[in-house]
Amino acid sequence: MMSSSAERLGRNARRSGRLKTKIAMLPNLVRNIPLTEPMAEEQVLRIDDASLSILEEVGVEFHDPIAIQQWREAGADVEGERVKFDRGLIRELISSIPENITMHARDPEKTLQIGGKSSIFVPMTGAPFICDLENKRRWPTLEDLNNFHKLAHMLPAIHSSAHHIVEPMDHPISHRHLRITYSSMKHSDKTFMGMTSSGKNAEDVIAMCKILFGEDYLDKHAVVTGNINGNSPLVWDQTMLSALRVFSANNQPVLCSPFVLGGANTPASVAPTVAQLNAEALSALAYTQVIRKGAPAIYGHYLATVSMQSGAPMAGTPEISLMNFMVGQMARYYEVPWRTSNTLGGSKLFDAQAGYESASTMMAVLLSGANYIWHSAGWNEAGMHCSMAKFVVDAEQCEMGYRMSEGIRWDDFDEGVAAIRDIGPGGHYLGHEHTMANFQRAFFMPKLFDNNSIEQWEADGGKDTIQRGLEHASKLLNEYQEPKLDKAKNEELLDFIARREKTIPAMESLNNEH
Repeated sequence: MMSSSAERLGRNARRSGRLKTKIAMLPNLVRNIPLTEPMAEEQVLRIDDASLSILEEVGVEFHDPIAIQQWREAGADVEGERVKFDRGLIRELISSIPENITMHARDPEKTLQIGGKSSIFVPMTGAPFICDLENKRRWPTLEDLNNFHKLAHMLPAIHSSAHHIVEPMDHPISHRHLRITYSSMKHSDKTFMGMTSSGKNAEDVIAMCKILFGEDYLDKHAVVTGNINGNSPLVWDQTMLSALRVFSANNQPVLCSPFVLGGANTPASVAPTVAQLNAEALSALAYTQVIRKGAPAIYGHYLATVSMQSGAPMAGTPEISLMNFMVGQMARYYEVPWRTSNTLGGSKLFDAQAGYESASTMMAVLLSGANYIWHSAGWNEAGMHCSMAKFVVDAEQCEMGYRMSEGIRWDDFDEGVAAIRDIGPGGHYLGHEHTMANFQRAFFMPKLFDNNSIEQWEADGGKDTIQRGLEHASKLLNEYQEPKLDKAKNEELLDFIARREKTIPAMESLNNEH
């Protein structure tokens, strides 16, 4: 007979197993719900015609001598830094962009599809501040960045790590891209983003990817995404273009992202804003094909509207939702994958405003059919800080959005209808075999939202969402198990970083020359 001590140990082990956080990544989302498409076909064609007319008659400035020469050779009309495009040239170039992209991860099980009905969630990037595990706003360090990459690794609906989720302020600006890239590679085996803060920095990222995946692997496989932001209205600068060239030449997808502040750098109206955004995106997408025909590229944008009272950017507004719907239609018209931003908000706290703005943004993003859903976890204060509490709560919201977007399950329909006959009027289903077989997947059960009675909530400590989020983040970090890098590759990466840090002066500015 088992002793009482052994029984207790067995119960404790089983309980521990139940409480241990599941970290298996969900496959990329395959959407199975209708798209929201507010534009009729004639309106899509109207936006297309307006955008191409802007490219033909107004043109786009490329502040980069290499790009200017390449456009001249490609047949565009070049005058100084102003490039005007024949619409036939634009259509021809973007036609070679792949409609779908396979993103290969260090763990082959975490390879992803982007495009068509396939979508992924990616965390926020670029925050100069952190709200930490004590919910204090401060400058972030490399250790903080490491922790965010660990959390991204463990959260099921976060499909990719990112790059500088927070800026590691304890390292010189000119060296940060090296440490950021290594952190992305070391602490997660999911796919990740690469720094495009300069052409030289992009070259370092590609070199590190070749160490991780193999010298020739990148030529046939996408492993890292880069982002380039436009200077709206109608300008692309040398820093971004030089990084685009590096990524596209090496067959790595670039997010071509006009930076829209509606009413400030675009017209103060939804449809004309989309016409300008679309023109800007098309010009960058076309340029990727000048660099390398058939290189993967993603139609991108960052959307905000500007308060006409204060000039501050706003998130979660109805117009942003409408623009997401419209951009989705345009990207599908051109048959290219597209990127948008998720869970955005301007609140200074993780409060009701943050929740409402993030939820409003996410719902529109999911219904718009976006493929690369960036800034999906942690965003607060208009991107000025990344909140550890909000990071994990946003990730659970992504799980909920994922489940909704999967659509209705019909595989147990007959069994469920049969249960109605078994129970009949006035009964309950709690002990029925159909319920017992399906309760774990029938309805999503949030971990970070409290649905108990107020008495139970008080007995459990009366914790708010921030407290629960911080506790969950701490729990995940305590349970984190590093996906070990191959020892030889790890040593080669560290050696590369050491050599480059000796070569690049430790400056508080981007590395553009070394």
